[in-house]
Amino acid sequence: MSDTRTVLEKIASGEMSVDEAFVRLKTEPFDDIGYAKVDLHRSIRQGASEVIYGEGKTADQIIGILSSLKQHGQDRVLITRLNKEKAAAVSTVHELEYNETAGLGITGGNAEPDGVGKIVIATGGTSDIPVAEEAALTAEFLGNEVVRLYDVGVAGIHRLLANKELIMDAAVIIAVAGMEGALASVVGGLADCPVIAVPTSVGYGASFGGLSALLSMLNSCASGVSVVNIDNGFGAGYMAAMINHVGK
Repeated sequence: MSDTRTVLEKIASGEMSVDEAFVRLKTEPFDDIGYAKVDLHRSIRQGASEVIYGEGKTADQIIGILSSLKQHGQDRVLITRLNKEKAAAVSTVHELEYNETAGLGITGGNAEPDGVGKIVIATGGTSDIPVAEEAALTAEFLGNEVVRLYDVGVAGIHRLLANKELIMDAAVIIAVAGMEGALASVVGGLADCPVIAVPTSVGYGASFGGLSALLSMLNSCASGVSVVNIDNGFGAGYMAAMINHVGK
C-alpha cells in the first residue's frame, strides 16, 4: 500500500489530523548529503521506499544514505549488491541482516506478505541461485510469499514437470537461467500468469556473459514472458512484487 493512501485512510479514520497529514506530505522530497540526494518521497510516488544500490559506493557512503533514510522515518531499507566487507562495516552502525549468496542486506525486516498470490522463482541450475536469491529476498522484503524452485532446467525437464502444480498455481513466476536461457520459454508455455525472465551470466565462452540467454529470452515464442537485464534479480523481484499487488 502506498504511503499516500495510508495517510488518507488515517485521515478518514480519525487517526491523523489534516494538519498532521499536510506536514507529512510536505516534508522535503530529498535530503542532500553531498555525495547523494536521498529520495524521501519514493514511497509516496511509487508505493515502495528507496533502495540502496551498494556496488560502487563506499561503506561510509552506504552508512550515510542509510542514516538519512532512517532519520526521515524509513525504518525498513533494502541494500543490493553489497559485499561481505561493506556489510560488516554497515553492521557496526546499523542493525543489518546480510545474505552473502544474494549480496543483499536488509534493515528493519520484511513487510508482512499481503500479495494476491504466490511468486514462484525457478532456476535453470544451482549456479543461478545467487541471482534468484536477490529476486526472492527483494520480493519477500516487499511483502510477498515466495516459493523457490531451484535447479529445474531443460537439461532435465522432468524436474520442472514434476512441479507443474506450483507453476500453474503461481500469481507471478520469475524464471532465472543462463546458458541458452530456454527455461523462460518452457515455463511461459505452462503458466497462465506473467513470467519474468532473468538471464544470468552463467555459461561458457559463447554465452557472452549472459547475452546468449538474454537474446533467447527476448525472442521467446511463449506469450506473457517479459525480460529484465542480465543478472538483474532485484529488478525481477521488484516487478513481480508490483504485479502481485495489483488491486491491493
